[in-house]
Amino acid sequence: MRTVLVTGPGGAGRSTVAAATALAASGAGARVLLLGTDRGEGLATALGAPAGPLPAATDPLEAAPGLRAARIDTAADFRGELLSLQERAATALDLLGANALDADELTELPGSEPLALLRTLRTVCAAPSSPYDLVVVDMPPTHQALAALALPGQLRRYLRRLLPPERQAARSLRPMLAQLAGVPMPAQWLYETTARWEAELAATQDVVESPALSVRLVVEPGPAAADALRTARLGLALHGLALDTVVANRVLPTASPDPWLAGLSAQQQTHLKEVHESSGAVRELPHLGHQPRGTEELGPLARALSYGGGGGGTARAPEPVVEDRLADDGVLVWHLPLPGARKSELGLVRRGDELVLTAGEFRRILSLPSALRRCTVSGAGLTDGVLRVRFAPDPGLWPQGR
Repeated sequence: MRTVLVTGPGGAGRSTVAAATALAASGAGARVLLLGTDRGEGLATALGAPAGPLPAATDPLEAAPGLRAARIDTAADFRGELLSLQERAATALDLLGANALDADELTELPGSEPLALLRTLRTVCAAPSSPYDLVVVDMPPTHQALAALALPGQLRRYLRRLLPPERQAARSLRPMLAQLAGVPMPAQWLYETTARWEAELAATQDVVESPALSVRLVVEPGPAAADALRTARLGLALHGLALDTVVANRVLPTASPDPWLAGLSAQQQTHLKEVHESSGAVRELPHLGHQPRGTEELGPLARALSYGGGGGGTARAPEPVVEDRLADDGVLVWHLPLPGARKSELGLVRRGDELVLTAGEFRRILSLPSALRRCTVSGAGLTDGVLRVRFAPDPGLWPQGR
């Protein structure tokens, strides 16, 4: 089963492209699930569904033969997770004299949407047997989407720092320590909850980093399109995500007798050329003159996206590699692909066995390969979209030959 995540700048037509992508795949014979959040009715409008949000993922709507569509009910997900946590922590909460919360008084908090989206992805994509060949997800705008996809790895790192697995062995001493200190020690539920979160986050991270998942970028050719595309490709590369294809949406006809429309089209073609130069795989979708509604009106867009079983021109993100130049220059060089990066927006900080890399709006903490942990950073340079970080062996840590 493949997963295609559709994102792009706000207003670029992500929901329409997501619906057209799913329709193209179902028309080619694939069994497709189209998912979106319940923040609006973009997908429902595009599919021509009845007014109101789509049904929840547990009861998807049949929008076309082979195509089912559903929303991710973030409010229900938030209530379920909070009530589950409250139940497991009941003993500790009783000691504190806390009053239990009821389901009908819980209101979804800001920031719960990414977690609900990731949990739904994990449930659907990691299922042992799935009724779908392809899952298409209408994601939030680019920056929010990339932040959500990076969340499992970040949360796992925080858990390991706050409650290291090697220290959990001390839980067997908890009763004795409680008697000596005279205060309650961390209860078993805390360790069990941490282990459950670690397992769930690891499963979610496996889905996000799977070769079967790719991201489709949607842009509308205009003055900001090239910069939006550059930023998105940089964020994808930093987090090691595959770029499925770039969709140039709402492309105006080029042979119009109307001077006003011809002028707009000429300007758009200039920006469209920049989009093609920035990315190899670009699909152009025509401007229909109105907001498409229903599978019949989505047909021309679906045909332009022609599904071939792989979701598009999927190209796996290049992996960082270590080049051995010890014999020639006395250094190891870590090659980190960052297409579209600019030297002025890069930042590097070595922190123990990790490298904190900032690229524009994005930041990622990378674990150093074992050989580089015994080295010191001696320099870095950006050339042709690749950041090359030089490491010199630390005499006190590097294995010495005879």
